[in-house]
Amino acid sequence: MIDIDKAIASAVKTGKVSFGANSALLNAKAGKAKLIVLAANCPKKIKDEVEYYGKLSKVPVLNYKGDSMDLANVCSKMFIISALSIREPGDSEILKSVEMQYFESDTKVGGTE
Repeated sequence: MIDIDKAIASAVKTGKVSFGANSALLNAKAGKAKLIVLAANCPKKIKDEVEYYGKLSKVPVLNYKGDSMDLANVCSKMFIISALSIREPGDSEILKSVEMQYFESDTKVGGTE
């Protein structure tokens, strides 16, 4: 299993990442991100909109277990981060880990079909 914190940090260092809820919302609407990460304390309205547009654009949305301060620490930033958009993962394995996570949750919920 890949450590999500390390994968996010690697994506920030080696990939193309944009920070902020407004950027996440724009990337979800346009389908430009490969993954959007939302902090646990991201405002509900923003979270709902990003998840909605993410589904429409087929952009996976990861609900991060920590709050915006935890996400900022992982990204080595001096400002809080409620949302971030990964446009290019760089050397990070985060897209693979998210695909595995979605696959596992689909098989658990999917039943016997």
